[in-house]
Amino acid sequence: MPVEEMRIHSAGDFSLTTLCALKAPTTISVCLPARNEAATVGPIVDSIRTHFAAHAHGDNALVDEIIVMDDRSTDATAAVATAAGATVISVADVLAGEDPGSGKGNALWKSVAASTGDIVVWVDADLTSFTPSYILGLLGPMLTDPDVAMVKGFYERPEQGGAAGGRTTELMARPLLSTFFPDLAIIQQPLGGEYAVRREYLEQVPFCQGYGVETGLLIDIARLVGVSRIAQVDLGVRAHRNRPLKALSAQSMEVLHAAMHRLGVEWRADWSSVLQRPGTAPTEVQVAERPPLNTVPDYRPSESATSVHEQ
Repeated sequence: MPVEEMRIHSAGDFSLTTLCALKAPTTISVCLPARNEAATVGPIVDSIRTHFAAHAHGDNALVDEIIVMDDRSTDATAAVATAAGATVISVADVLAGEDPGSGKGNALWKSVAASTGDIVVWVDADLTSFTPSYILGLLGPMLTDPDVAMVKGFYERPEQGGAAGGRTTELMARPLLSTFFPDLAIIQQPLGGEYAVRREYLEQVPFCQGYGVETGLLIDIARLVGVSRIAQVDLGVRAHRNRPLKALSAQSMEVLHAAMHRLGVEWRADWSSVLQRPGTAPTEVQVAERPPLNTVPDYRPSESATSVHEQ
């Protein structure tokens, strides 16, 4: 898709007053997948709650619920997030009749099941650069244009020396998308963790359990609704915990598997889902996928979470 045909916005294009006026009767859930993020999750939740939730804004609240999906944290993540005003839900307590699963994508899938909003906004819980403009930017294109199905955030990354994607993006995701899904090459941050999607589409697509989840969702939603219904928004600057290069190998392999699966590549017996590196123990990567929620018998979103109005 030519860049001039892509819906591209800036977070500064949208005001809280305008979006609140356009919101009703749409409901909005902000979900933060978190594992051992006690150092950063509290300020993010507090900022969202202070600027957008009902306790401060009453009937003019932009955000209806803030959920921290606690993925087996061993630190004080749950306590810190609760104190900041989030509804904290353990991944083990959502769709407990299903296989427990693991990985970031599993936490995102569980967060859709645990939340109730017509729009689900995801924000990574390890951000040190979060500002309320992230929420305005991610919601703005959807609330001002009902045709928009998905909004992907993009930003400058100071630790990467500018606006380019992270190392996994530049060395794996971008070459894969450019080669096999060229219509999606226009997406500036395909692996970014800040994005929003209408629930009706999230319910129809599978979720990779590991770090292939962003790749899988981007491809699947584009196939479902068309690339023209995906918008991008400039969120300014994004900074978070920077992982060592070795930790990115498994992430890259999971992105590769997500793309291969969506290409319909038939799995061969001599292929592997184990990352092997000389001199270190093999690492089993996350290649399993969660089914579309609309095929899961116990999925009942309206009964799954407590609204911030009730806190």
